[in-house]
Amino acid sequence: MGDMIYLDNAATSFPKPDVVHDKMISFYRTCGVNPGRSGCDMALQAEAMVDGARRKLTALFNASLVAAGKTKDDNRLIFTSNATHSLNLILKGTVGPGDHVITTWMEHNSVLRPVNHLVKLGAEATFIRPGADCLVDPEDIRRAIKRNTKLVIVNQGSNVCGVVQDIRAIGTVCSEVGVPLAIDAAQTAGAFPIDMAEWQVSFVAFTGHKSLLGPTGTGGICVADDAEIASTMWGGTGVRSADPYHLEEYPWRLEAGTLNVLGIAGLSAGVDWITEHGLDMIQRRENALAAKLAEGLREIRGVTVYAPTDEQPRVPTLSITVNGWDPSDVGTILDVDYDILTRTGLQCAPKVHEHLATAPRGTVRFSVGPFNTQEDILAAVKAVGEIAARRA
Repeated sequence: MGDMIYLDNAATSFPKPDVVHDKMISFYRTCGVNPGRSGCDMALQAEAMVDGARRKLTALFNASLVAAGKTKDDNRLIFTSNATHSLNLILKGTVGPGDHVITTWMEHNSVLRPVNHLVKLGAEATFIRPGADCLVDPEDIRRAIKRNTKLVIVNQGSNVCGVVQDIRAIGTVCSEVGVPLAIDAAQTAGAFPIDMAEWQVSFVAFTGHKSLLGPTGTGGICVADDAEIASTMWGGTGVRSADPYHLEEYPWRLEAGTLNVLGIAGLSAGVDWITEHGLDMIQRRENALAAKLAEGLREIRGVTVYAPTDEQPRVPTLSITVNGWDPSDVGTILDVDYDILTRTGLQCAPKVHEHLATAPRGTVRFSVGPFNTQEDILAAVKAVGEIAARRA
């Protein structure tokens, strides 16, 4: 990486732990075959690796069950290609014409666009606007629920400003009225604790290539044991091939065709790395760096910081604008002159920027990862200060 400072981990984590690369190479060299399609030893080894990854991820999203010694059906951990794929499966498998879905202004386009398409096909949608602190009031969700509400879907952690929603409180509301809750955990899985049972969450959609430290092209859904998603994708499973219809059992209900076994091997290794180092330790360190970054940037004249307060739960992501500068120009200067990589624009979350009054140009986003250092943070603050001073 040389002297490059990578602060775009909300887009994808980089670099990956060495164990991720090593696991992918060793797996593909020794048993990179199709799991579940043969009885040979290599295929059985591949299937065992996939099953092991299901167990690890199920445990990661159900800490209270693990602590209590209770079991969760690992087969309800479904592998997909990313969080967008997962969210589409959830939405299309629960909401149809005439149904009502509730979501929020804090969503990524991976929710906004599928919901808008469902509306075009005859569904109804309510978009809950958050408060000034970017937090959604659970009672606003309660008030929006109708007799035909089939799903509430909420972005747990913002990919723009790092705010984390109170999923426990939202889950309580949804449970009381009997409506399933889905969370978009693209920014939180691997960076923030998730407890489906404790929070009464029906579906967790996650991606593998961000804080779970896996490769791109990986992701999935964890489905609660009392929740259901209708199958909307059909094909081969390697199981009961004579059946003319797609299987209803999990995981096959939502998995069709050959899995990305190479990617799953890397994702499994990423989860191992997180478990070894401790999610709580990783979270505290990343958030401390993000808080230090926010503090330093707030002291720069002409810079506005969009980030949680010290009291709010957060993921290690924040955005800024600099007076007199277009965000894209600031990002280019940081890249070209300082070798600091960020993300500029609307970050695929246009309604968040509308709420923050940063549309249509957006912001410069900084997102911390497990391999960033104090020196990275100081360098970023210094660079932004020098850029801001040019037009002070």
